[in-house]
Amino acid sequence: MKLDEVQRIAHLSRLELSDSEAKAILPQLQAIFALVAEMQAVDTSGCEPMAHPILFLRDLAQPLRVDQVSETDQRTVNMRSAPAQEDGYFLVPRVIE
Repeated sequence: MKLDEVQRIAHLSRLELSDSEAKAILPQLQAIFALVAEMQAVDTSGCEPMAHPILFLRDLAQPLRVDQVSETDQRTVNMRSAPAQEDGYFLVPRVIE
């Protein structure tokens, strides 16, 4: 990867980079692309794709908290600051006609 490629990526990303910023980022991008190349070099032809990585993690540990109510209903308190409301819902001006 070269400095002009960093500027091209920055342009495509809608980022303005000075030459010094581009020079600072160049080794980081080179390391990222080297890691991607290393990962692509691994033979995965015998591996079945996972639908989602959490399915693998579920067997190791449950990373999600229990789905339970932890707060009380605050609708009445929240609606006090509403300039307009109806049936417990905020009313807002129509913006699309």
